[in-house]
Amino acid sequence: MGVNIQKKICVIDGQGGGIGSAIIKKLKERFEERIEVFALGTNAIATAQMLKARANKGASGSNAIVQTVKKADAIIGPVGIIMPQAMMGEVTPEMAEAICSADAKKILLPLTQENLEIVGVSGLPLPQLVDELLDKHLSFL
Repeated sequence: MGVNIQKKICVIDGQGGGIGSAIIKKLKERFEERIEVFALGTNAIATAQMLKARANKGASGSNAIVQTVKKADAIIGPVGIIMPQAMMGEVTPEMAEAICSADAKKILLPLTQENLEIVGVSGLPLPQLVDELLDKHLSFL
């Protein structure tokens, strides 16, 4: 019998964890236990909300994010996770650098509170963005 190797998906969010929670809920509905989802919050509230959405494991803060993304197959979150000082300063330069430098595939949702415009983006609501993320960008799972 072959060994079933689960893909490790890091979902990163901050503030209240609403975006990450929506992503994790859909990931677990679609892939059930065929993937291992790590909820990485820039703060404990975000992590707690993502764990309620059925993440397998969770951790909070800069060092947890810096260390965990090294082992990921994919990193998912809002575009702010690669921007130092985004999310009202919750994203540290070390976090942004670790995420960008990780070998994992990065799948970023074009949602941000920063003074940033991404040209060519449709402006779909979060539920539709998450569906697109699952349907078009996770084919490697």
